[in-house]
Amino acid sequence: MTAPHAAPPAAPSGPRSQAARARDALVGLWRRVSGWLRGHARGVLVVNLITQIAIVGTGGAVRLTGSGLGCSTWPQCEPGTFVPRLHDAMTYHPFVEFGNRLMTFVLAAAAVAVAVVVWPDRTRSTAYRRLGWVPLAGVAAQAVIGGVLVRLELPPILVSFHFLVSMVLVALSLVLLHRSTEGDGPPRVVVDPVTRVAAHVLVALLVVVLVLGTLTTGAGPHSGDDEVGYRLAVDPMLMAKIHAASVWAFTAVLLAVLWRVRGAAGTPGLRRAAWTLLALGALQGAIGYVQTATGLPIALVNLHLIGAALLTAGTMRVWLGTRERIA
Repeated sequence: MTAPHAAPPAAPSGPRSQAARARDALVGLWRRVSGWLRGHARGVLVVNLITQIAIVGTGGAVRLTGSGLGCSTWPQCEPGTFVPRLHDAMTYHPFVEFGNRLMTFVLAAAAVAVAVVVWPDRTRSTAYRRLGWVPLAGVAAQAVIGGVLVRLELPPILVSFHFLVSMVLVALSLVLLHRSTEGDGPPRVVVDPVTRVAAHVLVALLVVVLVLGTLTTGAGPHSGDDEVGYRLAVDPMLMAKIHAASVWAFTAVLLAVLWRVRGAAGTPGLRRAAWTLLALGALQGAIGYVQTATGLPIALVNLHLIGAALLTAGTMRVWLGTRERIA
């Protein structure tokens, strides 16, 4: 008589099996999330660009409202707590600074999503895939710079550097978005040599405009500290005039680019980008003159900061529009 088959041993239900189930659940969740992100790759890159611009506005609000030391330390807001400590004598400053720090987490999430979308894509070149790590590296660098700023009580040169790094990240985020729709072949110039040189000059002048803009703002009354009337001991009106002259030079080169590509074949995208940049430049210039004439109200100054980020993105679109990658 045949012996009955032995029943299979019961699966262990102890801590190891629970850990395995939790691990499998996390792996499954990660695969679903990363798959969804890769299915919406362009949207992820657009969100990253938007958040890179948005944090310029929240960071500007911190300085313009004098909230740079609203949180007295970093990475904690106050010793022993990561959030503002509520008490009767507190002002709105800790909430402004803490809100900007929360925006950093949003930016970090977008940067992680970019890396998830771009780096694993083996169909693209290594150079493009490496570009996908730039937003995340930038967030980390900006967090360190922000922490140093707080601990050193907002030294003026580092405050300006903090803003300029944001402009670099906006520019590279626009490049990443643009490159996502291109091939990985060598760049082929689609305009004449003079126009290509003018596009290079336009980018160089943008750098001059941004640097002079930070010096002009630093010479004004919005120091980021209610006890300090200025950050840089230079003549505010003189800096404003020099800054305006650089903007007019930038505009003149942009108009030259528009004139040279007005009837060129194969450049409709470049023309749209140039006209958009001209509109942004006109709006930015108007805000600059109005804010100077009206005593630099906080809302207009912050709008001017956001406009600088938009101008940076727009300039990179024009520069990228002068060449293409196919294969």
